[in-house]
Amino acid sequence: MDDVPLAGQTRPCPICGKPAIQKFRPFCSERCSLVDLGRWLGDGYRIPTAESLKDASDAPSQGAEEDGEGE
Repeated sequence: MDDVPLAGQTRPCPICGKPAIQKFRPFCSERCSLVDLGRWLGDGYRIPTAESLKDASDAPSQGAEEDGEGE
């Protein structure tokens, strides 16, 4: 019963698009659930915050750091 697609499932697996399976819901397999976990742990997914947006706008541009170097 664990590898039977969910009846009435409207959303496919977010990784590969196959029908989700109850045991790994919302994914279709252990592989897809581990791929998703790897993306979260490897900063593949990020939730922007007000601090990170402010830090990015306050940071000096890359060209300003390289003035006079490498020539």
